[in-house]
Amino acid sequence: MGNIEQIEGDEGRMCVIMEWGAFGDDGCLRDIQTEFDLELDRHSRNPGRQTFEKKISGMYMGEIVRLIVVKLASLHLLFNGVTSPALLKSGTFETNYISEIEDEKVGLTKAKEILLSFNLNPSEQDCVIVQKICNNVSTRSANLCAAGLAAVVTRIQRNRHLKHLQTTVGVDGTVYRKHPKFSGRLQATLKQLTSNCDVQFMLSEDGTGKGTAMVTAVARRLFAQRQQINETMAPFCLSRKQLVQVQQRLRLEMLRGLEKETHSTATVKMLPTYVRGTPDGTERGHFLALDLGGTNFRVLLVNVNSREEGGVKMVNQIYSIPESLMQGSGTKLFDHIVDCIIDFVKKQGKMGCRLPLGFTFSFPCRQTGLDKGILITWTKGFNATECEGKDVVMLLREAIKRKQGVELDVVAIVNDTVGTMMSCAYNDSNCEIGLIVGTGSNACYMEEMSNIKNVEGDIGQMCINMEWGAFGDNGCLDVFVTQYDQIVDKASINPGKQRYEKMMSGMYLGEIVRNILIDLTKQGIVFRGQISERLNTKGIFETKFLSEIESDSLVLLQVRAILQKLGLDVTCDDTLIVKEVCTIVSRRAAQLCGAGIAAVVEKIRENRRLNHLAITVGVDGTLYKLHPHFSKIVHETVAELAPCCDVTFHQSEDGSGKGAALITAVACRLRETGQH
Repeated sequence: MGNIEQIEGDEGRMCVIMEWGAFGDDGCLRDIQTEFDLELDRHSRNPGRQTFEKKISGMYMGEIVRLIVVKLASLHLLFNGVTSPALLKSGTFETNYISEIEDEKVGLTKAKEILLSFNLNPSEQDCVIVQKICNNVSTRSANLCAAGLAAVVTRIQRNRHLKHLQTTVGVDGTVYRKHPKFSGRLQATLKQLTSNCDVQFMLSEDGTGKGTAMVTAVARRLFAQRQQINETMAPFCLSRKQLVQVQQRLRLEMLRGLEKETHSTATVKMLPTYVRGTPDGTERGHFLALDLGGTNFRVLLVNVNSREEGGVKMVNQIYSIPESLMQGSGTKLFDHIVDCIIDFVKKQGKMGCRLPLGFTFSFPCRQTGLDKGILITWTKGFNATECEGKDVVMLLREAIKRKQGVELDVVAIVNDTVGTMMSCAYNDSNCEIGLIVGTGSNACYMEEMSNIKNVEGDIGQMCINMEWGAFGDNGCLDVFVTQYDQIVDKASINPGKQRYEKMMSGMYLGEIVRNILIDLTKQGIVFRGQISERLNTKGIFETKFLSEIESDSLVLLQVRAILQKLGLDVTCDDTLIVKEVCTIVSRRAAQLCGAGIAAVVEKIRENRRLNHLAITVGVDGTLYKLHPHFSKIVHETVAELAPCCDVTFHQSEDGSGKGAALITAVACRLRETGQH
């Protein structure tokens, strides 16, 4: 479809009627036209038109033979120079005569009979010559037809980027069917012209009758399939009205999380982070950052200078945590972490320096201060003892004390979403929102202290970690939840929780698509109605495949290859449908994310009683960064739902490392000025 410029759309394929009979009407075949072609054309009903057809079709082949025979007779090369009124009459030499004359067994006998019927007296030599004329005319016709087909076949091969093409030509027509040698000549010439193609020919059975019925049947089947697909995907297509409802409901849940009376039962927890400001450009110094969130962790040394002096410079090293420590005692785990910090500090030549440290701790915590975070529960394979329910900053400080000569000042425990906001805020002072859309999703923003009812004080601002993934856990999003969302939720490790996150983050989109495809397969729409073992395998359809499949740079054959690598036996039609499903699912995810950001920016605007707000969102996460259309749809949705806000999106650079150091730097600045 991408090659058919007269038709809108560039997905899939469409049958094109070439009308190739008019090939050459522009004069491009003039160099192969004979005097007999020109004479035939002059006396035809449409002079100058259907040039190619007049060289190859049954309507004209007999007339070309007649003109050649008349010319040779006038030159005394046939019939002793004698012609007859019947021979001189246009249209009397029928094309079926050529088929009869070229018959291997009775061709010469038929030639004599046919010539006698024209009141001619042919000799045996005359019959041989007429047979050769018929042979030359029909051979040219077959060769020209083969050249035309070769152009079509090689175009298909190039369109599909194939080294070798296998295809079949459905064929009909009296010349192809009844001429004893035409089909063989055509196929032999085509093979010479398309050596890298394997072309089969199949005779049609009643193309005008059966073929018309088949086209009608296919059209009805496709229409029925389209209705089924539309019905299946309709719940994912959110209207503006529905997106406004999502935005409004999140605003209500945000208020519930901020209010002291409703905070404990709120699903969107709106957790205070005790981060009271963003970088103002005056931060200076060396800071350590510790990024712990899995089996590997990073230690970073971050040097913060003015932007004119090069801004933020970082060096880091990755350390591993053995499984024995992940599952062992908490004391040994934190001792190992401190040992790694000491190793890194020594390598950087900073031993003996009292370095402020920001601790990115990517496990569920209840933060009670900038440097106080109670571990709620271990995740990601960790189960170290005597840690849950304790302040992890205190556990780190105690491990530091157990080492001699180590000077580390643990200033802040950092949420990675807040780190994302801070890393962007260093370069853009308007950045007051952080957004992560990757494997999971979360957001944070700078809220007025007067609105945070479960923290003392009402002056200034504090960053709120929304933990918005749990939005909808109380059922307020049920009207937007599809049957496929429900299937994915029930099969997850935390059914009924993180409902908003499960509708839009990278961990779940692939599973939503897979379950839709299973349903479409059961309906007989894709994969020939056969549910393969691979399709039934949970997790096979990773979200990265959505990004690849929706890429504008991939043609359908490349998309098909991706699906085949997943073990799926797909047709081109299947590929189109899979791409459509991926597009609709990821679009809904981006729209839901956009509705969430719209709720946040509108709250900030109303907090500040502004008619118009200019603000920046710092963003991180593979789905936002790598999906070809996700970010654009988020931006469009925010613009539509928050028209009084001018929202810029800035991709974060290392929120968990650089961001943690900047949070520490800001905290140190505020502490030094007595504001903290």
